[in-house]
Amino acid sequence: MADIIKKATRESYGEALAELGEKYENLYVLDADLAAATKTGIFKKKFPERHIDCGIAEANMMGIAAGLATTGKIPFASSFAMFAAGRAFEIVRNSIGYPHLNVKIGATHAGISVGEDGATHQCNEDIALMRIIPGMTVINPCDDVEARAAVEAAININGPVYMRFGRLAVPVINDKATYKFELGKGVTLRDGKDVTIIATGLLVNEALVAAEELAKDGIDARVINIHTIKPIDEEIILNAAKETGLIITAEEHSVIGGLGSAVCDVLSANYPTKVVKIGVNDVFGHSGPAVDLLKEFGLSSENIIKTTKEAVNNK
Repeated sequence: MADIIKKATRESYGEALAELGEKYENLYVLDADLAAATKTGIFKKKFPERHIDCGIAEANMMGIAAGLATTGKIPFASSFAMFAAGRAFEIVRNSIGYPHLNVKIGATHAGISVGEDGATHQCNEDIALMRIIPGMTVINPCDDVEARAAVEAAININGPVYMRFGRLAVPVINDKATYKFELGKGVTLRDGKDVTIIATGLLVNEALVAAEELAKDGIDARVINIHTIKPIDEEIILNAAKETGLIITAEEHSVIGGLGSAVCDVLSANYPTKVVKIGVNDVFGHSGPAVDLLKEFGLSSENIIKTTKEAVNNK
């Protein structure tokens, strides 16, 4: 059996920017004194004249990105999710979202898996904050292959884009040779008739692992990867609801306002279906090893298995 390759999507982000810098001469990268952590330092080394370190001033960085966008540049404003979506929210809303400027936000270190940095840095609210901004595209890739493809897809979207990347190395589940990123299109990774697990980000791999184990107990679980939270793929969600009758959502984000909420919006309006949401349950995180925290907060294949079994038994 081949070894499982693991890679943090923040590394994929930095490497993709450096590669795409050759293809897109109007691509600029901004950072808020975190180039080593966000991995935009890779781009800086290759294209120093197109990298701007804005210092620890995230709101100002978003304003600079907005200005660059008005001159025809494609700026990628990069920082931790807590600072990019949280601290700079008002500038993102008013200076980027409101005029619908062509700014891309690369938000790294999202979710509980930031680990030892603790609650102040574990942003479990960013998807909710960004999807509520009119015209904002929200992308949360599941692995290295998808993250790289998402960066180039963002370049070709005319308007603001929020991309979410992680600190923790995660398994690469997509084949680079065959993978194609389609904005707003979910991906069925495994078919099934008893229940559908809709996951995003690092929970996609956990959902696949869970589905394999559930099959051993006679539960046939469909697994869908939703990499684009907004615009979301309504068709794939509705088909899954109609064909399996039960939906489990899994995300490394609050259960309020994220993937689970987006799925419920689709179903409540079109085809009311029972949905059980797995995510951070309206609490703050705390410091600790990332893998341990994911299990503690139920963001693991073990909890997906347990929750799915209970839901299927009560179906």
